[in-house]
Amino acid sequence: MALEMRERCERCDTAALPADGPARICSYECTFCVPCAEGMAGVCPNCGGELVPRPRRTA
Repeated sequence: MALEMRERCERCDTAALPADGPARICSYECTFCVPCAEGMAGVCPNCGGELVPRPRRTA
């Protein structure tokens, strides 16, 4: 199963997150922009999991 590359931050909903750009995800693929993830101290508010850098996908 492929990683879902979500295009919007689940917290601020305003940051565009291109597949080749920086983002943070948890093991359930909750997706956040870097500023929001840092503001949450790297902890997913949905599951309490660790937010880590999302792999980048090239075109």
